[in-house]
Amino acid sequence: MTDTDHILSPHATSLSREAGSSLVEQIVQSIASRIDDRLLRTGTRLPSIRQFADQHRVSRFTVVEAYDRLVAQGFLESRRGSGFYVRDRAPMQAPQARHAKQAGSAAPQIDVVWLVRNMFRQMPSQKVPGSGLLPAEWLDSELITSAMRSIGRQNQSALLHYGNPQGFLPLRQQLRLKLAELEIAAMPEQFVTTCGVTQALDVVARHFTQPGDTIFVDDPAWYLMFASFSMLGIKVVGIPRLPDGPDIGKLAELAAVHKPRLFVINSVLHNPTSTSLSAAKAFQVLKIAEQHDFMIVEDDIYCDMHPGTAVQPATRIAALDQLNRVIYLGGFSKTLAASLRVGFIAAPHDIALHLADRKMMTSLTTNELAERIVYRILSEGHYRKHVDRLRGKLDDVREKNVRQLERIGIRINVATPAGMFVWADVGCDSNVLTEKAMAEGWLLAPGSLFSPKQLPTTDMRFNVAAMADPGLIRFLEREIR
Repeated sequence: MTDTDHILSPHATSLSREAGSSLVEQIVQSIASRIDDRLLRTGTRLPSIRQFADQHRVSRFTVVEAYDRLVAQGFLESRRGSGFYVRDRAPMQAPQARHAKQAGSAAPQIDVVWLVRNMFRQMPSQKVPGSGLLPAEWLDSELITSAMRSIGRQNQSALLHYGNPQGFLPLRQQLRLKLAELEIAAMPEQFVTTCGVTQALDVVARHFTQPGDTIFVDDPAWYLMFASFSMLGIKVVGIPRLPDGPDIGKLAELAAVHKPRLFVINSVLHNPTSTSLSAAKAFQVLKIAEQHDFMIVEDDIYCDMHPGTAVQPATRIAALDQLNRVIYLGGFSKTLAASLRVGFIAAPHDIALHLADRKMMTSLTTNELAERIVYRILSEGHYRKHVDRLRGKLDDVREKNVRQLERIGIRINVATPAGMFVWADVGCDSNVLTEKAMAEGWLLAPGSLFSPKQLPTTDMRFNVAAMADPGLIRFLEREIR
């Protein structure tokens, strides 16, 4: 078997007649992405039309159309009487990109950009255990389309304007009720809606920092903000995360040295470990923030995946502080739809006004149509039942998938009873394992990306909701053993 046969084998290339795209589109996307990731090099000969059709059990007409599209898009070239070959795409790239490609190795560089780029590829949901989203089939599209129909029956002229820079007022009023359930008191004027938590973090960081300032983050933590903050010229320092919250000794020690402007923390269902902050740690974090005069940014994007029961208590620093030294972030992309991109900031009133101005100067307003959809779902009472169902589904798969990982020798660092992530030790370099997985069509999330230091590690994040395909366990067992 040649390298090409291995990379394009049915085991590595998953085609589904039930997928939202046609077989032709799936073949084109699969081959194009492997060329972009340099798994198929320039000059490589692809399987013949007959071979590909027989291996994947599709018609030859399907393969012919897919190959023709790849030729038209510049990925392949057809050599009469010889077959189809990967085309040299260097002339279509900028000179510096060509130079970088020639100077570098053929293996893809595993970094934050690589992971985010591959998350946006059209891969089947069961093939992305490294993603940060629930499978689309778990979500309720009818809930969204029903809200859209209701909005369409209203005064449509209201949808033609910019909207309020602070966000759709009825949604902010609804968010006040949502936070009250978490024992956080906030008035509508203390909210600013954003394009997801990603924009919320960016707006807050731009307001509080200048190039050269320091922001503390959990270590490990959500990888995207490392790159985002660095692009602003901000120094990012990681505070070791323990099962019950940050290492308080390290936090106090580093705060005295670095004098941070902000500390960004997941109190509930921390990404990537799914651990939650204890009440004692929450109080200590707030005390250190007051002592060293920095603001706490509490990212609670996974709020609704936590049951919030007496058996599994969830402590939020914003509930202790009541939005004096704490800026609280939330959103609905994880539970409703990633495409809605509706997030929010809750902050002291004067800070909220400044954040709204900064948002207005960069994006004017956010998408009021999306905000109206979220408001409709929240206000009609459907959202609570929806997230109850999601938590039930996560509970159904979590224990089973954890057992499967442990059976093949993967050690679970912290066992958690809620959330969508498992933080595990795979016993080998997780970057190398990720490269091998991508070659076979699996997207994994190596632990190195979750630390500001980005050093090699044996840790890896698994999304328990995206492990339905038994081929994943077979792959991991083969590679790890």
